[in-house]
Amino acid sequence: MRAHFCQEGVNHAVERHRLHGNAMLAGITAMGLQPFGDMTHKMNNVLGVEIPSGVDGEQVRSMLLSDFGIEIGSSFGPLKGRIWRIGTMGYNARKDCVLTTLAALEAVLVRLGLHIPEGKAVQGAWDYYDKHQ
Repeated sequence: MRAHFCQEGVNHAVERHRLHGNAMLAGITAMGLQPFGDMTHKMNNVLGVEIPSGVDGEQVRSMLLSDFGIEIGSSFGPLKGRIWRIGTMGYNARKDCVLTTLAALEAVLVRLGLHIPEGKAVQGAWDYYDKHQ
């Protein structure tokens, strides 16, 4: 797979990261979660997401990894415990990875008792893909 990414070219790689990063953002916001920072200056390969009040961010990260094999980042310094960092970079800048991550995150949050609109995360990303692919 590595050779494929090397052969795709810089312009295609940048566009791929933009597409999937924006789809992740669409899914996160459709789920009712708050992205962190000024979205006019967001990066395409990682999205900061505010950890909802009352949610143990480390428990969510642990469940995503143990139950789904998905690793999302925490933060450090003054943002430790306040945001997750969800990557859409390299191999993970793919539609299946974005949809799987959103579905898993939603499932974990619902299991932990957060009241969010079920099914909206994946639908939000699908809607974005429908308009931009």
